[in-house]
Amino acid sequence: MNRVVALIVAAGKGERAGGGVPKQFRKLGGKALVAHAYDSLARHPAIDGVLVVTGADQRDLLNEALGERPLLGVADGGASRRESVLAGLKGIGETDAVLIHDAARPFVPHRVIDGLLGALDSHAGAIPALPVADTMARGGAILGVVVERDALVRVQTPQAFRFDDIMTSHLRWQGGNEPTDDAQMVRADGGTVAIVEGDPMLEKITRPEDFAAAEARLGQRVFITGQGFDVHRLADGEELWLGGIRIPHAKGLLGHSDADVALHALTDALLGAISAGDIGTHFPPSDPQWRGASSDRFLEHAAGLVEADGGRIEHADLTIICEAPKIGPYRDAMRTRIAALLRLPERRISVKATTTERLGLTGRGEGIAAQAVVTVSFWGNE
Repeated sequence: MNRVVALIVAAGKGERAGGGVPKQFRKLGGKALVAHAYDSLARHPAIDGVLVVTGADQRDLLNEALGERPLLGVADGGASRRESVLAGLKGIGETDAVLIHDAARPFVPHRVIDGLLGALDSHAGAIPALPVADTMARGGAILGVVVERDALVRVQTPQAFRFDDIMTSHLRWQGGNEPTDDAQMVRADGGTVAIVEGDPMLEKITRPEDFAAAEARLGQRVFITGQGFDVHRLADGEELWLGGIRIPHAKGLLGHSDADVALHALTDALLGAISAGDIGTHFPPSDPQWRGASSDRFLEHAAGLVEADGGRIEHADLTIICEAPKIGPYRDAMRTRIAALLRLPERRISVKATTTERLGLTGRGEGIAAQAVVTVSFWGNE
């Protein structure tokens, strides 16, 4: 398959899950279910893009949940799951294969995706499934006949299809009972659907108690450290901005933006924690739109990228290196400002100052440097 697109169905009301919002937008480990599903799929190297189907009145919720994550498009859902999927398929355009996935299954192991795509070499579709371990019987008020479980599997998503085959099956569907998944439609249209080994991580979230089980599947949090460093020259006629506040001083820092070395170091530290390049990558000095820009914007951008990547900022430790001005009188104001920008309690922000004993650029009073270290946590399966 040369081009593969993931289609996430996130158009339901999800009322049984509780929480006051449709379950696909309810948060799990600080991130909406649909965002977990997006990240699990988008990180697979074979997937070239993601399209989401959501309710026409749910787009604001989707935008809030996904933030700046790139999308091939957003399609409005229909009255049934089948109609929603068809709307998404029509919005994809040209592709070789599509993975159709329910947002209520937030975790998608890459092993499963590998198996699904491999099966498309010889089948029109492929589904992940798990064997049934419990005794199966027809029920009601009275126990009915036992069903042979050896011939039964529990079907999961994502389900993979050759794009032309699944589109044809949808367009040919004649109605009757609504299918509960897309594999039934391909099979009814004469296509073969392979079964690959599913995974307990793909369990569907339906009821309130399912969220507790999903939290357990997230595992322990992993802590990542990022570090940043910046230095700028002092010059006459410039304002001095440090740690997000303006400090009265005879000279200011010279740079393309407001040259706040403290916030620049913190920005680079956050970008480093998610391996997202450096501040120059995101805000190149050659771009005139950043001339004189407030470094607040840089730090908030980096914090947003951390959040979008599933991370949570735990702590920031900043050291400012200069002979003058004295940092002590402004330390608390800096902590307050940085805490507000990162949306952290002030106790999670450390601001320190030191000198280089009059050695080097900072020691001669020619410039100011800053070094920052941040701690970011992720769930173990991120």
